[in-house]
Amino acid sequence: MTTLSNMEEQVTKPKKMESNFISLTKRLLKNKLAVIGLLIIIVQILMAIFAPMVTWHDPIKQNLAQSELPIFSEGHWLGTDNYGRDVWSRIVYGVRISLLVAISSVSLGLVGGLILGLLAGYYKKLDGFLMRIVDLLFAFPGTLLAMLIIAMLGASLVTVTIAISVWSIPACARIVRGSALSIKEKEYIMAMRSLGASDFRIIFKHILPNSFAPIIVFATMRMATAILSTASLSYLGLGAQPPSPEWGAMIAQGQAFMWTSPHLTIVPGIAIMLTVFAFNVVGDGLRDALDPNMDIH
Repeated sequence: MTTLSNMEEQVTKPKKMESNFISLTKRLLKNKLAVIGLLIIIVQILMAIFAPMVTWHDPIKQNLAQSELPIFSEGHWLGTDNYGRDVWSRIVYGVRISLLVAISSVSLGLVGGLILGLLAGYYKKLDGFLMRIVDLLFAFPGTLLAMLIIAMLGASLVTVTIAISVWSIPACARIVRGSALSIKEKEYIMAMRSLGASDFRIIFKHILPNSFAPIIVFATMRMATAILSTASLSYLGLGAQPPSPEWGAMIAQGQAFMWTSPHLTIVPGIAIMLTVFAFNVVGDGLRDALDPNMDIH
């Protein structure tokens, strides 16, 4: 006699084999751009963790006697800013800020989006109400929504994190809802209902795990959006406040010296560009690797 546990074992075992981590890694490594992006991300994570070991100056300590030193100056290989602060140190510590805000905001957004998406996709009675909330959030352009939240809560990196997380919820909810609507109509889900499986068990043991592929891709690409949004809001003075070594704030502070010390804006701009590029190409690579119909050469 078929029991609920036997049924679950039968339907989950093939899924686990298909989504084997080693197989996914091999497919991802075939994508050269994704490998380059992954290497950039790994280097930046290591820089963020070991920042005190790869820098030689305090990122916020001023030395006006050495202000606006050019690139490759002795002791300051990326030069100094108008306050004499070492640009390399500020770039490295800026990695910490960007990654911390991005990871925190995307994680919070995923939690909110998963809850809304799973409830809307599984319970038809809640679908209309919850999706109207999502539509309301979508009605605001992302940057304006973030600026509205910051205007209410005050300018800080914590507020930026909250704003970006709220901005991430509707897109995540839509993706999860679409997956839930598709998966809940599968034959094995219907069979489990007939065997008495609870809604909680079906949602969190079958629908959620089988929705991981689009969620992972969304989270990776959303990291790029979060980093760019953090820099944009800080550039406008709504995020990191001086003397915080945040990349967007560094560009804002250095733009007045564009003609005399262009490295003050170019260097943090390149840092933002490389990070956004890395997360986008890794997201593309994951999307292709998680799609069994894709053949990466």
